[in-house]
Amino acid sequence: MNQTVIILDFGGQYNQLIARRVRECNVYCEVLPYTTPIEKIKAMQPAGLIFTGGPNSVYDQNAPHIGKEIFTLGVPVLGICYGCQLMAYLLGGVVSPASDATAREYGKTQTTYQTSSVLFADEAGISWMSHGDYISAVPEGFTVTAKTDVCPVAAMECKEKKFYGVQFHPEVSHTENGLSMLRRFLYDVCGCVGDWTMENYAKTQVDAIRQKVGDGRVLLALSGGVDSSVAAALLSKAVGGQLTCIFVDTGMMRKNEGDEVEAAFQNSGMHFVRCDASEQFLQKLSGVSDPEKKRRIIGEEFIRVFEAEAKKIGRVDFLVQGTIYPDIIESGLGDAAVIKSHHNVGGLPEHVDFKEIIEPLRLLFKDEVRALGRELGLPEYLVSRQPFPGPGLAVRVIGDITKDKLAILREADAVVREEIEKAGIPANQYFAVLTNVRSVGVMGDARTYDYMVAIRAVTTSDFMTADYCKIPYAVLDRISNRMVNEVKHINRVVYDITSKPPATIEFE
Repeated sequence: MNQTVIILDFGGQYNQLIARRVRECNVYCEVLPYTTPIEKIKAMQPAGLIFTGGPNSVYDQNAPHIGKEIFTLGVPVLGICYGCQLMAYLLGGVVSPASDATAREYGKTQTTYQTSSVLFADEAGISWMSHGDYISAVPEGFTVTAKTDVCPVAAMECKEKKFYGVQFHPEVSHTENGLSMLRRFLYDVCGCVGDWTMENYAKTQVDAIRQKVGDGRVLLALSGGVDSSVAAALLSKAVGGQLTCIFVDTGMMRKNEGDEVEAAFQNSGMHFVRCDASEQFLQKLSGVSDPEKKRRIIGEEFIRVFEAEAKKIGRVDFLVQGTIYPDIIESGLGDAAVIKSHHNVGGLPEHVDFKEIIEPLRLLFKDEVRALGRELGLPEYLVSRQPFPGPGLAVRVIGDITKDKLAILREADAVVREEIEKAGIPANQYFAVLTNVRSVGVMGDARTYDYMVAIRAVTTSDFMTADYCKIPYAVLDRISNRMVNEVKHINRVVYDITSKPPATIEFE
């Protein structure tokens, strides 16, 4: 069993990012809501606790709090931003609202550190701040270990009890040496040994799957994307011939994608079945514009297709999905807001005709899934594929879905991908979106009234935060010219220059 660090979520926008950074340090962690009972936390025997940031003020009546008994467990605690203020508030310190001129900070901030603290190796550096309140008095037994020109407590600690707080965000790449600070907390304070590796994960999952499945038969939902491909390789290693991989062609794949997926798995040694359910999905989605409803419909139809295919095979006990950890968190964790339901989480129907659903990747982030795929020997072209949403083009057609709209988007998306790949642009994800905006244009001296297509391209290391990619104008020009000339019913092309946050990578 791996050492575990628990990250208690107080509504911070960077909760996934904190978890990702902890995993980068080869330490296993889980994100739990702040409402998690103290008994559950104690039973998990965590090596350390991390309190996330959040948008509230700790002194407000309805602010998210946790019982003071959390500090009696004898477990090291690191509070980040709101988590730091909450620690101060609960332990007898004072948290005050900042004025415009004092202590309010947003963005990159020059910070002075006390190198006597185990967290800091440098006397000064840039930290990423985002706070409107500040700690005006630390609790008894605490010392101030960092400050800025306007913030008197940028970090504090009680070394004796192993309680540490930082007002800034070490998990954000803009904080210089932030990962090193987290690593120091994990290893030097919590005593972590770094036992979280994909080699160990693969071994434990193979054993766990074999024990769970026994002599049962398994159906795997294979999309051809990174997550489901890695899940297929893991299940194949665990149960071999007991596994059948079903590729459901929903009619919402990218250009030629169905044929490419089939070609990739035909000679894999796995039992591969391609099922064309495009008419079924399109019929169910007819007239539906709301993206959350689209995801729920698609989630249910996937299950119904798999149930029908299972009956053709005979007795099937288990359904496997390539659900990953961000899917779980974004679909709502405890009291956390639902960013968007994932078709394989929030979109699942209440009843499924299987003994159990197995999700062997549900604890992994995307880059961990890729690392696991390499550990299992999958080819790099599969492991490195850019993410494609489970609902496919259904959430890249804004508004209602028709066969004609999907055809337009397929061709437009192919142009985007071809030109960006040909130009060697270092984007991590790029695609076209068919908006529900139609505008007037002129083509061949005639008036047109056709669709506007948006291009989205981002650079990211973890897909939890992302910057829009600075594509050269010449490349954008080629994409635009090709689209309006080669793809019917497009007369306007725009480029999305919004980062994540505040946007998400997908439009819906």
